[in-house]
Amino acid sequence: MPREKYIGQEIRMLSNLIGRSIDNSPARMQIEDATGNNTWIIGYIAQHSDTDVFQKDLEEEFGITRSTVSKVVNLMVSKGLIERQSIPEDARLKKLVLTPRSWEILDQIEAEFLAMEDTLTAGLTDEEVGQFYDLIHRMQDNIKKDNLRNKCNNSKGGNE
Repeated sequence: MPREKYIGQEIRMLSNLIGRSIDNSPARMQIEDATGNNTWIIGYIAQHSDTDVFQKDLEEEFGITRSTVSKVVNLMVSKGLIERQSIPEDARLKKLVLTPRSWEILDQIEAEFLAMEDTLTAGLTDEEVGQFYDLIHRMQDNIKKDNLRNKCNNSKGGNE
């Protein structure tokens, strides 16, 4: 018998609602060509401006595949939101750097992030927010362990 509710479905729905809300916010309407996903990436690169950020960092941070990150980064480069720059240690490696245009819209993006956080946590206690983070991180770890286990099982099956 099917379940009435699925955690994955609820998380997906919440993610869609957040994305739609950000994409339709007044601040977002003023930021041409920067989708909701672009704003998260701009925010991440800005937060880590004291270190080199590479595409693999975005893969890990946002839990997305290499090909998806590559497509998003290519689009962001073509929109003039980020640049790829060589690093002295290895010219093959390209760090991701915000353009002046992205730095200009960063205040709007940060205000948008804070407003979304306020909306999401309205009516929740600090303890409830802490419990949420604990639960969601444990679920993320469960998925990562399961993916790793599946990857190991698949590689063993292919070698026999």
